[in-house]
Amino acid sequence: MIPETMRAVLLTGHGGPEKLDYREDVPVPIAERDEVLIKVSACGVNNTDIWVREGAYGKADDSEATASFGASGLQFPIIQGADIVGEIVAVGPGVNETRIGQRVMVDFGIYANELDDMPSDDYIGHGRPGGFAEYTSVPSSNAHSIKSSLSDAELATFCCAYITGERMLNRARVKSGERVLVTGASGGVGSGVIQLCRARGAIPYAVVGAGKENSVLNIGAEATITRGTADIINEVARMSHGESMDVVVDVVAGSGLADLLETLRPHGRYVTCGAIAGPIVELDMRRIYLKHLDILGSSQGTRADFAAVLDYVVSGAIKPLLAGTYSLNEIAKAQQDFKKKLFTGKLVIVVN
Repeated sequence: MIPETMRAVLLTGHGGPEKLDYREDVPVPIAERDEVLIKVSACGVNNTDIWVREGAYGKADDSEATASFGASGLQFPIIQGADIVGEIVAVGPGVNETRIGQRVMVDFGIYANELDDMPSDDYIGHGRPGGFAEYTSVPSSNAHSIKSSLSDAELATFCCAYITGERMLNRARVKSGERVLVTGASGGVGSGVIQLCRARGAIPYAVVGAGKENSVLNIGAEATITRGTADIINEVARMSHGESMDVVVDVVAGSGLADLLETLRPHGRYVTCGAIAGPIVELDMRRIYLKHLDILGSSQGTRADFAAVLDYVVSGAIKPLLAGTYSLNEIAKAQQDFKKKLFTGKLVIVVN
């Protein structure tokens, strides 16, 4: 029996954790045409949730402006949460009723149509309500049936971070045998990229916070550098036995970006999906054009990227890195703990 109301967390505006409004009287959504209604069991926490709440994305003409993700803007209140795992409990017109009862992982991308395989320009949990709630409705094509021995909370560690990581590796054309330097390697995207590199035969090297070196080595890093090391260029050369990097996968940016580019070989590739250490950087453009470097931006992913990650999950090529779980009414604490960066992997909200 599907109730009329549910527990959910509403983001009511840009600001601090006080903008997260836990409610127990939110109407349960209805599955419209070509949609399914999911009873949510778990939903991962992402940096994007926090940056959207804080309005930290800036604008093209004002980097300090309070603004949300992408160009579409945001209509408050909104239920956030992109990494949705749960069970289909109802279907809308156009969807076969045999889908009811399926355990699913949700591709968070909002695409132009079912056949589209361009990177999504918005996502579930922003452009439409997400999974920080007991129920959510999504397009049927985004809800992928999965058979796995992993728990729902473990499955909720994969979607956003790993699809973003897979897209970055595809954008940078990472091949087997190539050396890849990964920043923020203990975070959701970074730790995912370490595993995704190994899954395609690339060799990942990691930049990590102090105390997290062993945990990142255990998930597949070839070697590590502690974040804040004074001479990262020589440290990279040391740990790679004098070899330059083929690719840098960066989620950090900030003042260390110029040194990261110096670790690349001529014709190397740099790809970024984030700027947690600061979005405004200073570069010597001569280093870019004299070394013929590719500078690539990447965000979210495609249907094909999701399919690849799902295959890796089912085959066991990548493993869940579940660092902690929280109940729905603890979401503010989960985000506060997320910002402390004292863990490796992902934090997850367990809903039911």
